[in-house]
Formats: sequence, structure tokens, C-alpha cells
Amino acid sequence: MNKQRLTILSMAIVLGIIIIDQIIKVEVKTNMHLYEHIPVTDWFYIAFTENRGMAFGMQLFKDTPLEDVGKMGLSIFRIIAAVFIVYYIRQQIRKGASTGYIVLLSMVLAGDIGNVIDCMFYGQVFSASYPSPAPLATFVPFGEGYDDFMMGRVVDMFYFPLVEWNMPYIPVLSSLPGFPSVGEHCVFFNAIFNFADASISVAMIILILFYRKYIMEIGKKETDSKPQTETTTN
Repeated sequence: MNKQRLTILSMAIVLGIIIIDQIIKVEVKTNMHLYEHIPVTDWFYIAFTENRGMAFGMQLFKDTPLEDVGKMGLSIFRIIAAVFIVYYIRQQIRKGASTGYIVLLSMVLAGDIGNVIDCMFYGQVFSASYPSPAPLATFVPFGEGYDDFMMGRVVDMFYFPLVEWNMPYIPVLSSLPGFPSVGEHCVFFNAIFNFADASISVAMIILILFYRKYIMEIGKKETDSKPQTETTTN
């Protein structure tokens, strides 16, 4: 594929993923109460949550005075990462990188931007979400939302409790600190995530599994192409 078409393809992937991600988030935020669960199957739920931290509901400095600082720092990091990925994609297209590699990088970029939008603008354009029976969140005039610029909460909704069980007694392990207590209900993969998170995760997994050698070759070519510094002796 030529460079112009590859650039268009990359832009289309980024734009398409962002649009899908934002449509899902807006629909969930304006039509569901916070923590509401809608079962799709026994192992898949639409479960509305919001987080101020990282992907899959992880949080930085939760319930501490540093929570806002961590949130702002993460938002800034996401923006810097997006700028770097855009630059890297442009460089790789110019150097003739494979179509698959550019597609995967575009998926990572789109996922990052999708969550950046939440952080930057959701606190400005939405009212706060609360559990039922409080009113649903709505759009509000810009600047009259639930939080400051860059402090918006990321909307998550996909929940896959693939395996659930009640913890049996396991000698030695059951007495360890932090290990689930006997009879405690446990869920395998209890993270709640969004379409942007999924885009990043799928792309990264494929890159690690199938493009590791390709990435190493790119790094080697870039190292070899750098001018060597000659040393002279008198």
C-alpha cells in the first residue's frame, strides 16, 4: 500500500474507533444510572462505572489527597503519549512500515485519544452520574459540568465475569493475608472497561505476539542508519 493510502487508512481507523467509543460512552452515561448492570448473557454485562484513573477501572492514589494530582498527571501523560504516537506513525509510514503495523499503532492511538476526550471534556459537558433513583446524567452548557477541565471521569461499561466461584478451603493459601477467605465469592476477570481500552489491549497483544521480531528489526535498522562517530588518534 502506498504512503498516501496508508495515511488515509490510519486516519480512518483512528476516527472510526473514536466515534464508536464516544457513541457507546454517551449512550451509557445518559441512559444508565451509575453502577447499573444490564445482563446481555450470563458472562457479559453492560455495567456502568466511572473511574478517575487508568484503564480497566484501576485508580491512582484512590481516596488520598494525591488523587487529583494523579488524575491530572495521567491526563497530561495521555496527551503526550498521543502526540508521540502520531509522530511515530508518520515516521513509520514514511519509512514504508507494513500495513498491519500501522493499523495496530492506529488502534493504540485511537484508544488513547478516546480516553483523553473523557478526561478533558466530560467533566465540562455532563452533569454527574449517580446510582438510582437519582436523575440520569445529561448534557449541560460547557463549563457547568461536574468537574474541572482535564479532571473528567472515564466511562467504562463492558464487564465479562467469565468464571465465578466460592473460594474453597486451600491449606496454607487460605491463611495468607489478602487471599480470598473461605466461601468468598470470586470472579475471574472482574475488570470493567470501555471500547478504547479494548482497542489498546487488542493492538498491544497482537504487537507482542506477532510483531515483536518486526519491531526489533525496525529498531536495529534505525540504529544502523545513525551516523557513526569516528574517533581519531594523534
